[in-house]
Amino acid sequence: MEEKDGTSPMNKNVEERILHPKSGMAMLFLLILGIVGSIVLMILSGAVISEISSVLSGFCVTVGILILCTASVCLAGLKVINPNEALVLALFGKYYGTLNQNGFYWVNPFVTGINPTVRAAGSAGSTVLKGMGIEAEQKNTETKSNKKVSLKTMTLDNKKQKVNDELGNPIEIGTVVIWKVENATKAVFNVENYKDYLSIQCDAITRNAARRYPYDTSEGGDERSLRGSSQEVASIMQQELQEKVEDAGIKILEMRITHLAYAPEIASAMLQRQQAAAIIDARQKIVEGAVSMVEMALQKLNDKDIVELDEERKAAMVSNLLVVLCGNKDAQPIVNSGSLY
Repeated sequence: MEEKDGTSPMNKNVEERILHPKSGMAMLFLLILGIVGSIVLMILSGAVISEISSVLSGFCVTVGILILCTASVCLAGLKVINPNEALVLALFGKYYGTLNQNGFYWVNPFVTGINPTVRAAGSAGSTVLKGMGIEAEQKNTETKSNKKVSLKTMTLDNKKQKVNDELGNPIEIGTVVIWKVENATKAVFNVENYKDYLSIQCDAITRNAARRYPYDTSEGGDERSLRGSSQEVASIMQQELQEKVEDAGIKILEMRITHLAYAPEIASAMLQRQQAAAIIDARQKIVEGAVSMVEMALQKLNDKDIVELDEERKAAMVSNLLVVLCGNKDAQPIVNSGSLY
């Protein structure tokens, strides 16, 4: 369903409105003065004014009670905003404004703070964020009356989860996200619970990235891999996650891969494969070095006319040198005191 202007109702985000309220210290002084004045007025009306006129005394008592009740209600409008905190306020179901400057302020006493994460945690004392394998316990140490949204830098530890890479190999991957709330109004109104939302989106991005890249590249390959290009893959994941949480007023500062390994059921086989590849690479280097040394030896012997070798003797010498240079064990010398033939 679309509205007359052609926009979908789901895409109507609440725009942030920064409040510039009155000074809390000045209002606190006036309210205390009103409370003290109302008490003094009621005392005087009962002790002095009642002797002059009972009607005037009753009127003064009524005025004093009204002033006292009004001042008491207005005390609820005093708000303290600490550094890196924001308070999103609503008045009778409508967005009223946001306080994001630290200080002591006075606002309409009938406004209420909104923070879905505190409300969800207030009933049970703690929330468990479960998002496709993520289990991150958030302990709630705030009371229900504290509805402030923290603007501090926070960390989301996405525990390791099992997923198949591009080649179908089961792997375990875990990430950590450094984030903060940049727009408290969007975080409160545009999503149900911005912490749950971030957790689930992070899990989805991690799984999607693991499916797009292999764990490791093949021999001679230059494509991206989770193991060889972890920093580059993490940067791509960070950009994708930032696009997903933009409407929630969240800014992703950094995202890194903290755990990457083959799943236990194939870890042993993959380790043997890596060991075999390492042995082959080592043997290749040994053979290349042995061939160059044999070539150098023959060249030196020929240049200095130390010995004149025919093709058969050269072949025997090459064979012996390669056995000595490429063998795993030390060669056992054999002394030939007779003829070569």
